[in-house]
Order: sequence, then structure tokens, then C-alpha cells
Amino acid sequence: MMNHSIIHHVSVINRDIEKSFQFYHNILGLDLLLKTVNQDDIEMYHLFFSDTTGRPGTEFTIFQMTSGADKTFGTNSIERTIFAVPSVAALNFWEKRLNEYGLFNCEIEDYNNSKILRFEDYDGVQLGLVPLKNADNLTDYSGRVTTDISLENAIVGIDSVHLRVRYSLATTTILQQFFDLSLTKTIHHGDLTATVLSKEDSFLDQEIHVIEDKKNPLEVLGIGGTHHIALSVSNNTELKEVEELVVDKNFMNSGIKNREFFYSLYFREPNNILIEVATEEVALDKASQESFEGVEFDAVPLALPNFLEPRRAFIESNLFK
Repeated sequence: MMNHSIIHHVSVINRDIEKSFQFYHNILGLDLLLKTVNQDDIEMYHLFFSDTTGRPGTEFTIFQMTSGADKTFGTNSIERTIFAVPSVAALNFWEKRLNEYGLFNCEIEDYNNSKILRFEDYDGVQLGLVPLKNADNLTDYSGRVTTDISLENAIVGIDSVHLRVRYSLATTTILQQFFDLSLTKTIHHGDLTATVLSKEDSFLDQEIHVIEDKKNPLEVLGIGGTHHIALSVSNNTELKEVEELVVDKNFMNSGIKNREFFYSLYFREPNNILIEVATEEVALDKASQESFEGVEFDAVPLALPNFLEPRRAFIESNLFK
């Protein structure tokens, strides 16, 4: 088994779920792990994408919000999710592919002693691609291969997440104390400074970049924004330990929830970033699912947790209307 992840998953808000499916599944080549609903708002689709195993650290999820305003750029936000690809050569493939689909991208740039390709989805969700930090053996990873995307170009998981906050020290302190992350470097990018946190021997050597920005107004979250970042713990014992730390700090929190696919806790840290803490121990079992390869969105069955099964008819009548 590969090393534990720092980042369990990231969840964003899109307007059109079918268009999102086409983008993340067909253009980016992510595997569809689950088509379900938001357990806190059952009239809202929730899609899970991942590598072909569904392991934490590769999961990226989408909430559909059909009405409402687009996000307004600002600080105190989860700014960008960065995916890992096998090499710099793969970045060239992706720059060409994004251009072929007419998708906004910033071309390949220098960042963090490496290269990065920043781009956006159809709703303006900010994303990026970087080369794997360790790509000695691609068979160690499980990126989805398609007729258009080879193993040498396939996305293999989440490399990092960029947070933009007013007070960097407040966020980095919580990440160190609650999740045993370490400060590894600082990056100067223009007039802004990013503090980078990681953990030795983590899956994909994942990182969290905390950018301090005291000049811009606060973000107004909306469509095209990132709703939350989920950080990993191994099991319920570790989750309860984090809950104790959260309660001790008197942070607003949800208490531990049984999501059936995993257990989790939500809380807001001092810069108001919504953090979910999710267990790896009870993960989605991709191996037991039927293949969705080549299946259109409408033909993918709706998966519901057991407690929502009695309400399936009501849920489907609202989703499919």
C-alpha cells in the first residue's frame, strides 16, 4: 500500500453537473468514482472523481449548484487544486489538449523549482498541473488511461492545494498542531509569499501552500469556488483526537459524521477556511463497482447511502426533473 495522503479530497461548486462530468471525466480523464447527492442537501448532485482505485489523495468532488452567483475572487479562500502528472513532457501534452478544447490556461510557467500549468474549468474553478516529484515507476500509480490519454500523461492524484489567507501564521499553526505537518519552505511569487507545509513520506509528497494576502477583500464563495479541503486521518481514533483539538480551540464544527463512505468532521480554522477531516479507513471501494467506461452521465446509476435509500424516489424525482 502507498503512503497515507495529507489531502483526502477537494470539493468544488459547478453549475451544470453534466458539463462537469464531461470536463473532469472526458477531458481531464479522471475516473468517475461515485454519482450521488450531497447528504446535507439531497436535491444537489455530488460527483466523486479519482484515480482507478478510488484511493484518498486522488479524490476530487463536485457539488452542483444550478442557481446563484459566481464566486468573487478574494483572500480567505481555497484558491487552487493542483494535480500531478508524470513529467514535464506531460505538461506539454496537457497545454495542447486544453488549447484544443478552448479552455483558459496560463501556459507552462516556472513555480516552486519546477513547472506548473494553471488552468480553469468551465465555471472558473482554478486548477493546475505539475510534474510528479518522484516518477521512477509509473506502475506505482493508477491514473486512468483512455484512447486520448496515455499512462505517460494521465493525472495520478492531487499534488497540492493553494490557500490564500489574511493571516498565514494562524492557518499554518493549525495545520502543524492538528495534522503534524511541517514547514518545508517559503516561496516568493511576485509580491506575495507562500508558506509550504508537507509531511515526510506522504502520498505524492503532497503539499499545502498557504499564501498570505492582506490586500485583497475576502472571497465571496459561489459557483466556480472551492467549497472545502478534506485532510486525511487514518481511522476513527485519529479523527476523535482531531475533534478534541477542535473543541479545545472552540472552533465552529460539525461533530463527527458517518458519511458511510468514510467518517468525517468539519471545522473552520481562524481564516474561515472550511476543513473536513476524513478517515482513510472506510474509503469508497472502487474495485467492487461496475465500470462506467464509455457510459454517458444519465446512464450512470445514482448511488445512495443506506439511510437515504428509503427516499430514493423523492430524490430522483427532484434531480431528474
